[in-house]
Amino acid sequence: MYVLHFTPDTAAMAVRVVLEDLGLPYSARLIDRAAGELASPAYRAMQPLGKIPALETPDGVMFETAAILLWLADRHAPGRLAPAPDSAERAAFLSWFFFTSTNLHPAVLELHYPDRIAGPQAVAALLPLAARRARDALDALERRAATAPGWLSPDRPTLLALYVGMLMRWLGQLPEDHPAQFPAAGWPA
Repeated sequence: MYVLHFTPDTAAMAVRVVLEDLGLPYSARLIDRAAGELASPAYRAMQPLGKIPALETPDGVMFETAAILLWLADRHAPGRLAPAPDSAERAAFLSWFFFTSTNLHPAVLELHYPDRIAGPQAVAALLPLAARRARDALDALERRAATAPGWLSPDRPTLLALYVGMLMRWLGQLPEDHPAQFPAAGWPA
């Protein structure tokens, strides 16, 4: 059985959706952020930077959202949520999956937590840069999604669609007075 270390509405959400979609047995362990659990030696042994999520597996603890998602899909349902390792579509999928992980995800976090990323004195400078990076990543994903590849299909769940959907949710939760707004209608594909 898996153990998912989580807090609500974090990157653990995508992992939990995949665990549920695949019908895998798991328990969810709520992290006590207020008590400083993310900085505890026990949690840092699982996730060296004290970020969420961490997933205990029979093969050891995993961290990093994209790694966990891809591992679960490949291990339990090859070809269902992502192209199988021997598929001709695998290279393109991996490129876009990691593009999302290394470009869109960090920019979204910067928009939500600019003071944590850059310090209070640099928030005003960081926000427009993060917004531009997020828009550029979304625009690139939109162009690719418009070509309707099977691994980013509106007709069935895929790892990339779940990941992007979670990030779009977070962008939609920016406060109304936030200097950057990301209406989902801007990226319909």
